[in-house]
Amino acid sequence: MNRRGFLKTASAAAIVPVIPGCGGPAVMPATDVPVSSFGAESTAEEVTEGIDLTGKIAVVTGCNSGIGFETMRVLALRGAYVIGTGRTLEKAEAACALVKGITTPVQMELSDYDSIVKCAELIRSMNSPIDMLICNAGMRGAERELVHGLEKHFVVNHLGHFILVNRLLDRLYFSWQGRVVVVGSWAAYRSAPEEGIQFDDLRATRDYSASQAYAHSKLANVLFSYELARLLKGTRITSNSLHPGVINTNIARNVSPILRAGFGLLTRLSGKTIEEGAATSCYVATSPRLGATSGEYFEDCNAVTVLGDNHMHDREQASRLWLVSEQLTQDYLVELKRPDWSEFENGLRKKRAN
Repeated sequence: MNRRGFLKTASAAAIVPVIPGCGGPAVMPATDVPVSSFGAESTAEEVTEGIDLTGKIAVVTGCNSGIGFETMRVLALRGAYVIGTGRTLEKAEAACALVKGITTPVQMELSDYDSIVKCAELIRSMNSPIDMLICNAGMRGAERELVHGLEKHFVVNHLGHFILVNRLLDRLYFSWQGRVVVVGSWAAYRSAPEEGIQFDDLRATRDYSASQAYAHSKLANVLFSYELARLLKGTRITSNSLHPGVINTNIARNVSPILRAGFGLLTRLSGKTIEEGAATSCYVATSPRLGATSGEYFEDCNAVTVLGDNHMHDREQASRLWLVSEQLTQDYLVELKRPDWSEFENGLRKKRAN
C-alpha cells in the first residue's frame, strides 16, 4: 500500500460526520468497460492530453469554483466551447473570465426551478447541439431545510439537474455522441439510508442527519444516471455517474467550523487536489474509448461495480425514482419530441465553423 492509501485508511474514520465511513462495500472493475491507465493521482489535464475538443460544446454546472471550475478550464483548454453555470451571474462571469478559451457564463440556481428553466431556455436559444452536459453543481448543508416542500439536498442535488437534463436532452441528440455526466459520490453507497431512496419521507422528517441527507441525494444522482442510460438505449447519447474523490472544496462551507477543519485535515492527508478531483469528470466526458459506455459508475477514472447490500445498481428503485421525479417536477418539464433539424440552420456551431 502506498503512502496515500495508508493515510486514507488510517485517517478517514476521524471525520465520520463529514466523510462516509472508511469501511463500506468493496468495489471491483466493471465488466465490458475499457480499463484506463489513469488513477487516483491523475489530473484533468493528464486524462485529456491529446484530445482535441475543437467544435464541441459543453455545459458545466457549478463552474465558479472547485472541480466545476477546473472541469470548465480544462475542457476549454482542449478547445471546447463551454457554457458555465453559477448560482449568480456575477460568479459565473468571474469564473469564465479566468479561463483561457471560449466560455459563456449563465446564471442558474438549482433550488429555484424557474431559474433552471430560464437557464435551459437561454442555452436552447443558441440553437446548437450539446456534446457534454456535466451535472457537477451540488450542496452539502447542515440544518434541515425544505424547498418546494422537500428536503433541500434532494431538490438541489437531484431534482434541479433532473429538470435541466429534461429541458436540454434534445440538444444532445444533435451531437455526434452526446454525453451526460453526473457527479455523484461514494456517499451514495457508504452513508445512504439502508432502504435506499426514502420515497415515503422525501421531507426527511425522521431522524434527520445532514450526512445521510447528502448521501441520499447522491444515491439519487447515481440512480438517475442509471435510469437515464436505460431510457437512452439505442441512441448515441450516454449517461454515466462518478465519484470525484475526497476534495477540499467549498461544498463543506455550511458545516460547523470543527467539522470543516477536520475535513480540511483529511483532504490534506489523503484527499485529492482539485486538479485530480476533476479528472474523472473530464475522462468520462471526453475519452474516445467510452463512446459506447453508458449506465456505469466511475471512481478514479475507471468504471466499477459496488459489491454488497446497497442500491447502486437497483433498477427497480431507479425506475421508481424517475417516475416520482417526473411527478414532483411536472410543471417544469417538457415533452420530449423528435428534434427538428431546421432549428440549427443558423446555430452556434455552424456560425463557429464558418
